[in-house]
Amino acid sequence: MEKIKAYFNRPGSRTMKYLLIFMIAFVVLDGVLTEYLIATGRAWEANAFLAPLVGNIGFMLLKIFGSLFCALVLWDIYTRHQRLATIAAWIAAAGYGLIVVWNAGLCFLV
Repeated sequence: MEKIKAYFNRPGSRTMKYLLIFMIAFVVLDGVLTEYLIATGRAWEANAFLAPLVGNIGFMLLKIFGSLFCALVLWDIYTRHQRLATIAAWIAAAGYGLIVVWNAGLCFLV
C-alpha cells in the first residue's frame, strides 16, 4: 500500500492532478451535453466512431472509462517525463474545455 501512495504522491504533482481531474470532468461533461443536444435535435455527433453509440449506455461508459484510462496513462508518463505529460495534460484539458464551451453555446443558440 505504501508503494501505491508513493506512486501517486510525487513531489510537485498537484498541478498534474488538477489537470487530470479537469480533463476527466470535461470529457464527461462533453458526453452529457452531447447526449442532451442530440436528444433535442440541436446537434449531431461529429465523431463517426462514437455516433452509433450516442443514446446508449455504452457512450457514457466509453467517455467515463476512456477518460480515466487516458488520465492513468498520462500519470504513468508523468512519473518518468514530467514536462511532456504536463504539456499533454494541458492540451487535453484545454481542448476538451473548448469543446464543452462550444457544446454549451449550442444549448443557448439553437
